[in-house]
Amino acid sequence: MALPVDIGGVLQITKDMQAVRDVPVSVAVLIDDTAPGELAAQVRTDYASTSAKTRVTVNYLDAGYAPGHERDDFAVIVAGDSPDVGRLAREIRDAGVPVMVVTDDAGATAAIAEEAGYPMPHADILSPVKLKGSIQEKVASYIPALRASVDDLTDEGPVALDEETLKLLSQRMGEWVITTCHEKRLTMALSFPFIRRPLANDAISATSLQNAAIGFVPVLPGADMPIMTLNQIKMVLQIATAYGQPIGKESVGELVAVLGGAFLARGIARAGAKLIPFAGWAISGAVGFAATEAMGRAAVEYFEAGGDIVGMAKVLQTARDGAVDAAAKAAASPVGKKVVSKVADSVPGFTKIVTPNKDA
Repeated sequence: MALPVDIGGVLQITKDMQAVRDVPVSVAVLIDDTAPGELAAQVRTDYASTSAKTRVTVNYLDAGYAPGHERDDFAVIVAGDSPDVGRLAREIRDAGVPVMVVTDDAGATAAIAEEAGYPMPHADILSPVKLKGSIQEKVASYIPALRASVDDLTDEGPVALDEETLKLLSQRMGEWVITTCHEKRLTMALSFPFIRRPLANDAISATSLQNAAIGFVPVLPGADMPIMTLNQIKMVLQIATAYGQPIGKESVGELVAVLGGAFLARGIARAGAKLIPFAGWAISGAVGFAATEAMGRAAVEYFEAGGDIVGMAKVLQTARDGAVDAAAKAAASPVGKKVVSKVADSVPGFTKIVTPNKDA
């Protein structure tokens, strides 16, 4: 039986991932000499790169933004108490270069810039402030740029810079980069390790949600499998590329063989739910989400633990099989059926779409 994989699509994805290594990256770092030493040191460490295609220039604030730097992909200002931060950030933006302002006191930095006549976008002011409230955290997890929100900027006083808060700052910077520099974000992650986890999280969330949507409303029975599988392969190869893993024919071939059978268990589960209204589609969507997310998380943990791409397929297979079984059982449960019924009631035309094929 042929695997439900678009081989042409896989080859194109592989080619795109290999090309990432040849894309040049240029970043300018400007340090306010009144900025906390720990803050400047963290930024210097995060933006150190051994990639031959990556150029990072580091200067102090009073050196200004040199002419010709318009080719930079983005700039980083490490802010202290200088009133020149807002002015310099404006000059960099006017040159067409995105700029983040890193600080231990977002409220003070924003106020100083505004008083100097150069207000800055709040989303570009990054500080290691913990978000308040689960709703804000949930929204920010889907829209990383909102992490530097108005509420964050109202916190009083500077943040104590310790291992935990500096790690949070690196996470914020990574989220800003993948949101702002979307076209080069894979190359950025390859150049700067602190961007890898934010990029992987974004890829996992986006691909899992997409596969869930595809699974809930397929055009024809089984037509969703090639699309879901290709999405998963792209996600895994993105994560592998970001973590510096070489993408070769052998490793990709093994990955295709494993993911090509990813939804056979789901198909069996759907067949067992033929007589339950909407349950087949609940299982399809739930498995699409759960299997994709499980494989993505497994890939991240595997690479961060020092694993290489050679043994990745077996790890993904184990994670996928457990997620498929759990998701299928949950979606076919009374609670799962109620959830899908609510979806059917709230989405116009949903019943008409799924009812004719519910026995597939």
